[in-house]
Amino acid sequence: MLPILYLATQNLHKVEEIAALLAGQFEVRTVQDLGLQEEIPETGSTLEENSLQKAQFIADRYQVTCLSDDSGLEVEALGGAPGVYSARYAGEPKNDQKNLDLLLHNLRSENHRNARFVTILTYHTEGKYIQFEGEIKGNITMEARGSSGFGYDPVFQPQDSTRTFAEMTLHEKNQMAHRARALQKFKTFVDESRKSHDK
Repeated sequence: MLPILYLATQNLHKVEEIAALLAGQFEVRTVQDLGLQEEIPETGSTLEENSLQKAQFIADRYQVTCLSDDSGLEVEALGGAPGVYSARYAGEPKNDQKNLDLLLHNLRSENHRNARFVTILTYHTEGKYIQFEGEIKGNITMEARGSSGFGYDPVFQPQDSTRTFAEMTLHEKNQMAHRARALQKFKTFVDESRKSHDK
């Protein structure tokens, strides 16, 4: 029987990506399975703070093993924005299309379009919190391309690729993306922890 892991996120796109990458290692469940109705707070000023806050919220309330994710897009020409405010770049309520439109508008006269996606995962187990980081560098395209993915995927083109994330399948994106890289570190940590526990 696989151990149960609750994902401290209400973003079903993230759930889909993470569940695909952890298949066979955990039985992945969502906060909806816990009956959570309200929004998980994220009031930190960094991705690390937000990720930890989300994991603590679920762990404190439900005393479960959980994994949270906070991710952001950092654009060099915008001083690292939208960064920790990526999901709410265009204001409340969260709207992927408005965020994307605002980003392209703010870069309309900018040729230097280097950017990176960053993910911070926070794993809670037995009262301990461990964080894992993943990143991927690339650039922001001049216009949106592709219909897969979510968020800024239609305008983010990874280095050494001719396609945006939104022009890739989920499997292709999960071969290289920031979240996949953070999850690989997490999986390695879990494997090593289980091996040492079994000795």
